Amino acid sequence: MTSKQFTALLVLSALWGGSFLFIRVAAPALGPVMLVELRVLIAGIALLIYASLSRHLPELRSRWKTFLVIGLFNSAVPFFLISTAELHLTASLAATLNAATPLFGALVAAFWLGETITPRKALGLLLGLVGVAVLVGLGPVPLTPVVLLSIGASLLATVSYGFAAVYTKVAAKGVPPLALALYSQLFAATLIAPVVPFALPTTPPSGLVVLCVLGLALFSTALAYLLYFYLIVSAGPTKATTVTYLSPAFGILWGVFLLAEPLTLGSLLGFGIILASVWLVTGQPTPRVRVEV
Repeated sequence: MTSKQFTALLVLSALWGGSFLFIRVAAPALGPVMLVELRVLIAGIALLIYASLSRHLPELRSRWKTFLVIGLFNSAVPFFLISTAELHLTASLAATLNAATPLFGALVAAFWLGETITPRKALGLLLGLVGVAVLVGLGPVPLTPVVLLSIGASLLATVSYGFAAVYTKVAAKGVPPLALALYSQLFAATLIAPVVPFALPTTPPSGLVVLCVLGLALFSTALAYLLYFYLIVSAGPTKATTVTYLSPAFGILWGVFLLAEPLTLGSLLGFGIILASVWLVTGQPTPRVRVEV
């Protein structure tokens, strides 16, 4: 990974870590459907304005089906699942569960692309399950049926992200990151729009909620997806999804310092085990550099 790619990864981690904070504040006030619709619609409009002003409006017609699938599985579905889960989970717990994304990305790549499940990867996947079990069992939220369902929704979101990452690498070769970010958000907004009239909030949002929606849409979605798709195209889906190494750490920090959420030993232990499992699954030995003379 180049220094430019690593910088993009670090900024993306901070932005996506912050998204769990924004969701935790805004989801109870607006509801998951309205929040996700505002998130992807505002992000899509912002990216459309940027593309128009920079005179780089990407071509749509030949790849619209690809953008539709990416918008569904990389935005609409996981955003809704996470927003629903955070009605009952802390931002830091939701962010930590999201660290399982590379594990499911590796499984999708194995079944779809035929990548070998080595003993090391198998151990990593097993360790990932242990990490999630520790996180859930010793985490800061009491285990009730609705909490368990929320945890399941968070993990299902990581499955969707993992599928979308591999699909993007396979189906979107040569597509500029701006096109992927722009049209995936607009298609996600289109897919969610028919449900919005049935899920309108009952009270007007506060100023804080409005600011969280804008932060979520403009920074944690529009800007973040430009960086994310740049990493998928330039570094590959496996390395791109390692953003979940760092984004949970930022999510935990934002939750603890800005929302006063508890930081338990079980949370740290579970997070550490999940990170170790992701390293086993996605880690690569340092490549040898060949110098030609």
